[in-house]
Amino acid sequence: MQHLRRITAILLMAMLGLTGCASTSGEGWVKLIDGTQGLDNFHRTGDANWRAEDGTIMADNGKGGFLITKRPYKDFRIHAEFWAESTTNSGIFIRISDPDPTKVGAKNSYEVNIFDQRPETIYGTAAIVDFAQVNPMPKAGGRWNTFDITADGNRIVVVFNGIETVHIRNNAFREGPFALQYATGANGIRGGAIKWRKVYIKPI
Repeated sequence: MQHLRRITAILLMAMLGLTGCASTSGEGWVKLIDGTQGLDNFHRTGDANWRAEDGTIMADNGKGGFLITKRPYKDFRIHAEFWAESTTNSGIFIRISDPDPTKVGAKNSYEVNIFDQRPETIYGTAAIVDFAQVNPMPKAGGRWNTFDITADGNRIVVVFNGIETVHIRNNAFREGPFALQYATGANGIRGGAIKWRKVYIKPI
């Protein structure tokens, strides 16, 4: 019986692994960052020192800034792989609704946060600031992580490292570009590095 349970567990793990690999292997995925590209798929704002390095797009200095997609998206799935430090303040801002898309913030988009040291932890890593809380807050610092984000009509779902942290229905923002952030850390100190290894999007 124990041997059978072990075989079953191995098969389940294999199936989950195949599902994860297949999630971005089908048609329709647009590779904005895939380890081989530079910054051509984005507009830059702010003074963050975004650059291609070691198969990633990264920033680790400056007062802050964004990489903003050159086109808007309405309903979509995003798959992102990122590395953060414990002091990193970053995130993915989706459906930026300001007529000037360079004006990015939690007041005009859904901010899927990466911020282990956010003082208000309920809106820290894997939450959507001001819209969806996490408790307890998972942490991203010191490792590679994944975000799988779905925006389908008024339904917003965030899956962090394979675990669903957010599932809400909200109509505040319906369409717009999305942005990757580098920002200062807690208490105004310099934020830790953020590295993006993969950022794929699939309109739905």
